[in-house]
Amino acid sequence: MTNFSELNISESTLRSVKRMGFEEATPIQEGTIRFAIEGRDVLGQAQTGTGKTAAFGIPLIEKIDPKNPNIQALVIAPTRELAIQVSEELYKIGYDKRVKLLSVYGGQEIGRQIRALKNRPQIIVGTPGRIIDHINRRTLKLEDVQTLVLDEADEMLNMGFIDDINAILENVPTERQTLLFSATMPPAIRKIAETFMRDPEIVKIKAKELTVDNIDQYFVKSAEREKFDVLSRLLNVHQPELAIIFGRTKRRVDELAQALSIRGYLAEGIHGDLSQAKRISVLRQFKENKIDILVATDVAARGLDISGVTHVYNFDIPQDPESYVHRIGRTGRAGKSGLAVTFVTPREMGYLRIVEETTKKRMTPLRPPTTDEALEGQQRLAVETLEGLIANNNLGDYRLFAAELLENHEAVDIVAAALRSLTKEPDDTPVTITEERPLPMRRERSNKRSNDRSRGGNRSFSGGGRRENTRSGDRRNNSRRDGARREGGRREGGQGRSRSPRRHED
Repeated sequence: MTNFSELNISESTLRSVKRMGFEEATPIQEGTIRFAIEGRDVLGQAQTGTGKTAAFGIPLIEKIDPKNPNIQALVIAPTRELAIQVSEELYKIGYDKRVKLLSVYGGQEIGRQIRALKNRPQIIVGTPGRIIDHINRRTLKLEDVQTLVLDEADEMLNMGFIDDINAILENVPTERQTLLFSATMPPAIRKIAETFMRDPEIVKIKAKELTVDNIDQYFVKSAEREKFDVLSRLLNVHQPELAIIFGRTKRRVDELAQALSIRGYLAEGIHGDLSQAKRISVLRQFKENKIDILVATDVAARGLDISGVTHVYNFDIPQDPESYVHRIGRTGRAGKSGLAVTFVTPREMGYLRIVEETTKKRMTPLRPPTTDEALEGQQRLAVETLEGLIANNNLGDYRLFAAELLENHEAVDIVAAALRSLTKEPDDTPVTITEERPLPMRRERSNKRSNDRSRGGNRSFSGGGRRENTRSGDRRNNSRRDGARREGGRREGGQGRSRSPRRHED
């Protein structure tokens, strides 16, 4: 691998990169930086977690003139979470150069953004809808933009942002540098490249790197009503340090997070209906290890850059194979190994094979652990905890109490009692999870509009095996509550243009 010092980067940017802990460039970084520094357009194929933010961020920062108060660069991201994370990394890269940047996205009070724009930021990072809002309000002027970045381009197309992208490009100078990144390269992405880029250099990660070889991939075949109990037992056996569980709908995420909490796990959910403050709070707790399990929808988790995730569980198999790659890419980062488990119902086995064809890797069947095996996993954890305490040799006055216990009890009984106090025995408290129909087996990408209104036959079941009835009126209310909602809420100051169907997070 190439050291950053070999990539013709200025001293100020190199200092920032070293401060961030980067030494050697990843393949996507090396290829992109070499071409972008020369002013070439770049079309990069890379999934989240390969270092693409630094790949476009370093040459972008290099090109910024700190004495020029105008907006010189625009980065477009599909979600507010990704926009925030990109902004944070660009701030770190441009710290020594004192570059001013601002992120604009839906869900944040637009008046605050308008006031911030008056401070003359040099880089704007934003979501398409909110960028269009500012353009329509004439609070965002892009005539001096020299560098345009489209991040997660395939996801923006999936979410229906193509009209917004075209409108934004109409307000950006044609004489500019364009850097486009996408995990996949469908025809629509190639058309954008042909239309809006000038002889782009293609930087593509090898196919084997897209299959995430450092992640052990398993599938568990389970009936829908049994999935939650199996998940609970797997968590007890695996003992993940940090885990992400993916659910298909917002209601699914809420129910899973609540059910896990009932059974004693430290879990929180994240999806598009949460306020921005709540989402940031949950992510902060997860990053700080205050919660062990993050339950999320695809849209909410898109672009999350959280280190240390050891396990990913697909409680619902993704609605398209590409999403599967993005999901499991949350683990196995920075050269570390990871583990991914996907739940499939018998009717979804054919679809599982389609996913395997896309990733070019077979998943290993995993037998669901029994209740006794789950208990044994907890007991092993208790033993490891005691051994760790002994190894640290920080027992202090506890030795005095131990001596008193030994006078009245057998040593084996004392140790057994200590182990039992540390063991979280498997909990079979009944919990309610709404049952969903399996995905239809199809090769083409789902239109993602299969929300609760088209699944009117849903019914509820308890993780303990007890069925419950769901009134049709409740289903109607739930489908309204879980209906698709545009990123950042309704457009503020929008012009009511017709647009392509948007990807939904229901």
